[in-house]
Amino acid sequence: MSKRPVAAVILAAGKGTRMKSDLHKVLHPIAGKPMLLHLLESVEALDATRKVVIVGSGKEQLETAVAGTGCTIAVQEPQLGTGHAVQQAETALSGFDGDVLILYGDVPFVPADTMRAMLDRLGEADQPAVVVLGFEPSDGLQYGRVIASDSGRITKMVEYKDATPAERDFPLCNSGLMAVRSQDLFALLSRVGKDNAAGEYYLVDIVNIAIADGRSCAVITTDPFDVAGINSRAELAEMEAQWQARRRQRAMDEGATLVAPETVWFSHDTRIGRDVLIEPNVFFGPDVSIADSAIIRGFSHIEGARIASGAEVGPFARLRPGVVLEEKAKVGNFVEMKKARLGKGAKASHLTYLGDADVGDGANIGAGTITCNYDGFLKYRTEIGAGAFIGSNSALVAPVSIGEGAIVAAGSVVTADVHADALAIARGSQEMKPNWARRFREVMAAKKAERK
Repeated sequence: MSKRPVAAVILAAGKGTRMKSDLHKVLHPIAGKPMLLHLLESVEALDATRKVVIVGSGKEQLETAVAGTGCTIAVQEPQLGTGHAVQQAETALSGFDGDVLILYGDVPFVPADTMRAMLDRLGEADQPAVVVLGFEPSDGLQYGRVIASDSGRITKMVEYKDATPAERDFPLCNSGLMAVRSQDLFALLSRVGKDNAAGEYYLVDIVNIAIADGRSCAVITTDPFDVAGINSRAELAEMEAQWQARRRQRAMDEGATLVAPETVWFSHDTRIGRDVLIEPNVFFGPDVSIADSAIIRGFSHIEGARIASGAEVGPFARLRPGVVLEEKAKVGNFVEMKKARLGKGAKASHLTYLGDADVGDGANIGAGTITCNYDGFLKYRTEIGAGAFIGSNSALVAPVSIGEGAIVAAGSVVTADVHADALAIARGSQEMKPNWARRFREVMAAKKAERK
């Protein structure tokens, strides 16, 4: 593997007009994460010493998105083609002596291993001037072509607009991704002209210039999925679908059971243990961890939650960020939790809201229980001790503490702390009036008759 320093130049200056969006194209998310950040995650695995993002419009959005990633922003204005775009990184790469990867912000799923393979090929004994990443799609469409020998030595690079019919029939397509030594990159770019159908400075021409100089250039290939570009909402949806299909397969390969895989939606960082059962129509938002042997029942929506071994969720449950379910805890149908912990073996089986709450081991939360955690200005916590029993249709007005083993009677509105092992009843007294209902019906029936 190449030991030379690595820099990444990521092109993201396109206007993205086909997206028809105020959000920059490369910031549209797949699996809950912006395209550009998917790509940067792979770049991080290379320990790149410099990372340059080339922008046009939407500079402020990109600056915010890459804050803290170590990326430098360079502006391409006007936008005169891919070769011209890469030239804008020259100042940011001043003094850099190493290998440069040229990537695209709207091509988010290039694996780190593929990037390493490009760098490794650049460092092989024949010392190619440029390494191009190619692919063979089922339909070549209007991709540029890489004309190369079976050994991978390139004889010509050509954009589709400028290709002859015979060149368009060549199956190997150009992904646009390249690896070039820093000492070659800008020297070659300075010689690129714009005598072509688009009147632009093509990045691919650095290959043709190097070949004309008598130097070799090489191509390696990858799966079309790895280099799929995203330019429209339809393409975004298609790539999301392909990513999800691969993630579902991985989950099953790693020992999870998905009853109806096509209905389960994962986030980019969902973590799932072995022997986890996931029923149909489950959505995982970001930052979810599920330990071994947990059960996620149908139609549940989960984000920002930690679910321990043997815990059960749903059906029709919603877990919001900050939720922790300990071992064998159970959240049932139509229960919502937020910033709350359910202790070992604790249960909230039906129709409940637990927000800003801590529920002790073995506690039972009855149907219709609500922790009233917000007064319109501030949030407050509810503490429920181990083994406590909260009766159905109770409102716990925070801040409040229910002691270990305490019982809250059904229908109570609890506004003060309840001691351990105590019974709290906070409801109006029931009054019964004998025969009142019969007399009421007789009076009302008579009134109704009079109006006929």
